[in-house]
Amino acid sequence: MIHMPIHIQGLALSFHDKVCFDDFRCSIHYGDRIAIVGRNGSGKSSLLQRLIQGLATADPEIRHAADIHFAHVPQVITDFEAQSGGERLNACLTQALAAGPNMLLLDEPSNHLDQRNRRALMRCLRKWQGTLLLVSHDLELIGQCTDTVWHIEDEKVRVFRGDYLDYLQERRSRHEAIEHALKLVDREREVAHEALMREQQRAAKSKRRGEKSIDQRKWPTVVSKSKTARAVETPGRKQAAIQARRNTLAEERRALRLPESIKPTFSFDAAARGESTLVAIRHGRAGYPEQAPVLHDIALTVESRDRLALKGDNGSGKTTLVRAMLSDPQVWRAGDWMLPRPEDIAVLDQHYAMLAPHRTALETIASLRPAWSEVQLRRHLADYLFRTNAEVHTPVASLSGGEKARLCMARIGALTPRLIILDEPSNNLDLETRNHLVQVLQAFPGAMIVISHDEAFLEKIGTTGTLKLIKTS
Repeated sequence: MIHMPIHIQGLALSFHDKVCFDDFRCSIHYGDRIAIVGRNGSGKSSLLQRLIQGLATADPEIRHAADIHFAHVPQVITDFEAQSGGERLNACLTQALAAGPNMLLLDEPSNHLDQRNRRALMRCLRKWQGTLLLVSHDLELIGQCTDTVWHIEDEKVRVFRGDYLDYLQERRSRHEAIEHALKLVDREREVAHEALMREQQRAAKSKRRGEKSIDQRKWPTVVSKSKTARAVETPGRKQAAIQARRNTLAEERRALRLPESIKPTFSFDAAARGESTLVAIRHGRAGYPEQAPVLHDIALTVESRDRLALKGDNGSGKTTLVRAMLSDPQVWRAGDWMLPRPEDIAVLDQHYAMLAPHRTALETIASLRPAWSEVQLRRHLADYLFRTNAEVHTPVASLSGGEKARLCMARIGALTPRLIILDEPSNNLDLETRNHLVQVLQAFPGAMIVISHDEAFLEKIGTTGTLKLIKTS
């Protein structure tokens, strides 16, 4: 058991000219179960790595007892290459726990896990008695397995003791309270401004009436002029105090930085295209050259407004089916396959393969809509939160993961294909970007096939049916 907490004192993290956070101070006690959350690129995994380095060395910023024995399961597991993602995680986690650690550090452990393996992971972590630090965007995993939140935002790490959903509700309540206070301050400012205007008018009238008699006096002249000035300054000082309070509230609101909403726009109305069959597969088979078929006797129909969830355990052939539908030359197929034209299909995967790394956001949309003016292009990008010159002119290769995801959404909006195929689209997305993706998919007027193990995500985007693939080997 750990006999003293881990003390973090004045920890800072930055990359080149970007500050992730500064002067982080916190204590970790035995049995704490901490979720590290934040936007993509905020420094979550780097914070976890910094802790690992501090626990392994004599680091003055991370002081700890000698009896800490920690284990780390990384996001990318390079061992056990012959196994699926779920099998790799299980093997790596089993190996880590076998060493008897009292502290476990996990980086996005539920990525690439099917529902069965996700449930097994959550059962394992709930039963485990040691200290847990977990980087994740998985709301269910965070809710079931942690009791403390470290939120990296606005160059700070904010610590909240409690459930993550309670933390989000507290932030929303605080935001609402600030908005209410700002309305009261604005009203008070209006009243003060009106009072100042009245006082200035009275002072002007008084000056005109008494200007001659005041100028004929000696010492009383000083007193009278000062009195007149004070009458004007008092409402002015009150206005300055009100503005200072407003500035403080506005800064608090900015620090909370509640997520913006995307306004998804598309280039056609689904009703105008009518109902039609987009995909029809009968007696379908698919596999790889010189190998036995991965998929047998596929039967699949997708209509123009269907939202189909494609499910199955890791290794059951979901990705193979998608590659066959996209006419991937490395996949053979047999049977009857009726598919849309390639230009009527868009694919959104977790690696954003639809984006050209050398193009900017503006060039990406312009390549799809060459007839649009720059004003139209900028307006479309603004709907997807690309607003500044820097944002629209940055090459894709330099965008953050969340920005790449939003640009994929903007691309889908501009192209508006008849069918979207999404391969684990919510993996690696921060919670804000995940909500943006939900907003876009809820409004999308075409059909979609979604590979995902995230039941909450599938429910939010309104899937209408399920195709379950069974692993045959």
